[in-house]
Amino acid sequence: MLKNGINKAEMAKEIKTILITQPRPESDKSPYFELERKYNLQLEFQPFIKLEPIPAREFRKQKIEIQNYSAVIFTSRNAIDHFFRICEEMKVNISQDTKYFCITEAVALYLQKFILYRKRKVFYGADGSNKSLFDVINKHKENEKFLYVCSENQQDNDICNWLKSNNCGFTLAFMYRTQSTDVKAIFEKNEFDIICFFTPSGVKSLFDNLPKFRQNGTIIGAFGNNTFKAVEEAGLKLEIKAPDPQAPSMVSALEKFLSALKKK
Repeated sequence: MLKNGINKAEMAKEIKTILITQPRPESDKSPYFELERKYNLQLEFQPFIKLEPIPAREFRKQKIEIQNYSAVIFTSRNAIDHFFRICEEMKVNISQDTKYFCITEAVALYLQKFILYRKRKVFYGADGSNKSLFDVINKHKENEKFLYVCSENQQDNDICNWLKSNNCGFTLAFMYRTQSTDVKAIFEKNEFDIICFFTPSGVKSLFDNLPKFRQNGTIIGAFGNNTFKAVEEAGLKLEIKAPDPQAPSMVSALEKFLSALKKK
């Protein structure tokens, strides 16, 4: 890991290994690999969490009638997967008039796997932030009843609080839960200059695996407001943030960070 006291110019030369706490992209054309070649990096991909589906028989205990909701909020592709899984298991037919509100365009486009995209009403935030999601919900919230699909142990409190304070009728629908995976081995084999997190559960997993983890100069990147908070609440210094207007993805945030270091 990077040593304490290293200056920015030295840091740029030293950054060689980056841990992405997600599965390895299936396509060799992923922008992660372009970044790897451009900066002569070694990228490691290791999921820090695994998702456990909540089966339909257990979901029924929440007493949610999915077809009674006119709008659905998705903050991840995982939420989309589990929403349509539950609908299939419960043989629920979704109305053609259902509106979908997504945190990013990428999440919104993922809906094409399940619906005829052009015939549905799909909305997404401009820059991937909660604020941009709120802006688009605010324009279309009149007379809508929202279903917020999320993990049993990872709902976004900012979204819940905004919906409450803006008098939006909504219900939390827990359709999956997150669990920490065993990642000790990857830290035994490697030292990482940068670690990128994508969920609060990923940050939790780090300390579940390594309770005595100390940052010691390691650069931390995070995606999303809740992950920012989880990093900071864990006592870690956060240096790479996504999304923002100039960096809508983690790849672009890394590119921005590495490019800035090279110029110094």
